[in-house]
Amino acid sequence: MIVLYLIFIALFAFVLGGLNGAIITSKLAYGDDIRKHGSGNAGLTNFYRTYGGQGAFLVVLIDVIKTALPVILGGNLLADHFAFANVEERILLGRTFAGLFAVIGHAYPCFNDFKGGKGILAAGTMILFLDYRVFLIVAVVFFSVVALTRYVSLASVLTALAFPIAMLVLGMPFWATILAALCATFVIYRHRENLQRLVKGEERKLSLGKKPEQAEQPEQKEEESS
Repeated sequence: MIVLYLIFIALFAFVLGGLNGAIITSKLAYGDDIRKHGSGNAGLTNFYRTYGGQGAFLVVLIDVIKTALPVILGGNLLADHFAFANVEERILLGRTFAGLFAVIGHAYPCFNDFKGGKGILAAGTMILFLDYRVFLIVAVVFFSVVALTRYVSLASVLTALAFPIAMLVLGMPFWATILAALCATFVIYRHRENLQRLVKGEERKLSLGKKPEQAEQPEQKEEESS
């Protein structure tokens, strides 16, 4: 029976995770497709660089809600219908499991040709619902690296690494920590091209206050995070 519940949670999280905030907002607010601009990545960073701050709140809102719903549902289903471990551990495991598939759905949205973002915002939302201490740790890592280097991709990768480490240090359940490590590995994999550019010194830095770059030339294809 638990296998059926896990399959349902995974499918629900993957499908709902495919509701990409950047794509939806670019189409609703601008009659456009974010994937036609900048890096071609359907994430918050490329959205901000293309359209500016307007509409970014809606992108965040959509991506947070579409991740929070399956995460909460996953925790509740395992907590209410099964008796292994204790309630807190079942909730944590269900939320981490659902969050992992929501991140995958965000990266490969079934509604948009399986071309989505990098999963950072979705992963951050999942972590927020897991444990506030883990969330504070990864938030400090992310914003510190961005402030020091202005490389969102580097901050995203280091934040992904910090996620399972924080889970391990804080003594989180074994299987939830394993799922966190899988999520981190997936996010880092999605940033593989960014890492290559970082090594070559070709990665773009985040520039706050710059004008939107809708007129950016097509050949300037770089993949940012989100």
